[in-house]
Amino acid sequence: MNLLRAAFLRPAHRAQWPASTSHLSTSSGQAYRSLHAIARGAWRPPPHCLRREASCFSRFSWRNASTSSGPSPSSNTPPPGARPQFKSREEVYAARNRSLLMYTTAVIVFGIGVTYAAVPLYRMFCAATGFAGTPKVGMGKFEADRLVPVENAKRIKVHFNADTSDALPWSFIPQQKFVSVLPGETSLAFYKAKNNSDKDIIGIATYNVTPDRIAPYFAKVECFCFEEQKLLAGEEVDMPLLFFIDRDVLDDPSCRNLDDIVLSYTFFRARRNAQGHLEPDAPDDVVQASQGFAEYEMAPKVEDRRKGESASS
Repeated sequence: MNLLRAAFLRPAHRAQWPASTSHLSTSSGQAYRSLHAIARGAWRPPPHCLRREASCFSRFSWRNASTSSGPSPSSNTPPPGARPQFKSREEVYAARNRSLLMYTTAVIVFGIGVTYAAVPLYRMFCAATGFAGTPKVGMGKFEADRLVPVENAKRIKVHFNADTSDALPWSFIPQQKFVSVLPGETSLAFYKAKNNSDKDIIGIATYNVTPDRIAPYFAKVECFCFEEQKLLAGEEVDMPLLFFIDRDVLDDPSCRNLDDIVLSYTFFRARRNAQGHLEPDAPDDVVQASQGFAEYEMAPKVEDRRKGESASS
């Protein structure tokens, strides 16, 4: 009995009763030798018992390491996909508060960045689309790399003409008779207008370019046409004109032998229409002729069509 008690109280491990002892002889001598071997630690369990006991010990060590407060004495690593275990509810709430603080800070920083970037982004949008009357940039023939004179091309002479309506007491003349430009070259010209009356008058100008085949290639960068021009009584002003001829004119066969261009401006007294917009105070056929559309049949205005429909009904 003392041997049995010593075998089960050993600190190394509690060995299970060997399954092979059931097949031993039931003689007292053999049983005594087996028990004596267990007591001395000379007996070892079979390999399958060692594997089962090692796996149980590793699981027991991981559970103890996850719940103990101090460092784990076991060197076993946690199994893949194991979730970290928090010791208390306060730690869970602290982790959630940290995550909430990080997300809130990120949203605030993003909102501040969008606020500072709103103005330049709006300007870029307006410049790209022409929204709110903003001049478009980087559009087709107005790109900077296209405004370069073609040195080996033939110069084109641009003549300037000026006319005024009979109802407008202004004197309107060009300050130069002509200029010679290369395709792609920008040129600056001036007109002079003077109000010869004793009243303030608002005028508006139209223009046309002849011959017609050059019109798609004649581009104005700065112009006073189709805009309100108010002159005080007796006032005299200079009106600038910045223009260029697109270099694509060299690829048009119809403009290959073109040497002269005529640019004409006509000033009218301005009036406001039903929508409150300024327009020339002259009959439509006169206004269309000043723009070079005298030989074309124009569609009637919406007001004239409505009057005709109401009269017929």
